[in-house]
Amino acid sequence: MNSTLYLAWQDRRQRASGKPATRRWYVIGRLDAEGKDYVFRYTEGAKHARQEAGFQPLDAFPDLQRCYRSEELFSVFRNRIPNARRKDYPALMARLGLSEQVVDPFEILAVTGGTRQTDNLEVFPRIATQPDGSFRCRFFLHGWRYVSEAAQQRLQQLREGDTLRVALELNNPASGLAIQLQAPDSYLMLGWAPRYLNQDLADAMLTAPAMLEARVAKINLPPSPHNQRVLIEFRGSLSDSGEPMMGSEYQPLVA
Repeated sequence: MNSTLYLAWQDRRQRASGKPATRRWYVIGRLDAEGKDYVFRYTEGAKHARQEAGFQPLDAFPDLQRCYRSEELFSVFRNRIPNARRKDYPALMARLGLSEQVVDPFEILAVTGGTRQTDNLEVFPRIATQPDGSFRCRFFLHGWRYVSEAAQQRLQQLREGDTLRVALELNNPASGLAIQLQAPDSYLMLGWAPRYLNQDLADAMLTAPAMLEARVAKINLPPSPHNQRVLIEFRGSLSDSGEPMMGSEYQPLVA
């Protein structure tokens, strides 16, 4: 079980100067399950977000320099978990590629991302590597609504089990470095991996390109939410000594 989740925040605030928001994602916090306790700490990414995009601490965690501990899952995360009593709960879990019997909140949040239409936060799991450096992670395809009409049509033809091409993009206007997912039978770009995975997935591309695999794990048709349409399972390998998510933005501000 993954015992660490990260919290990302997106800059959507209109600037006083009239400039639009950058829509850049920042890793601002880390949630750990430690025994019977849940522990939340802000990361260095929160300082970057404050300096570059005016990020303000969340109401639930007002102090950037404090370690928050609770025996219950903090509401900012708990409220992002689907209620098992919902009539559509079985269909929702199927859409996520999870069993109805899954009760671990970290496992659910790791796939759903905990996204809500009312805010600009997203949850994602820490990449866990095996002793040989291999890893597997799942995420929903990002940015597919902004690709070309031809790509939109090709997306509608995808089937579960299809293997997608993976390409490194060095000049993405929003993030610089980006990971593209392309159609299996062409170089037609269908969307992107989440920004906060870019560096680790890029390292995997350089470390062991032959080990890369991006597979369509689940296709969800409308009226499923647009951010849960195409579930991707990504496999790769980092060097034996390489630890994922070790950049400064992932480091807690307090011990």
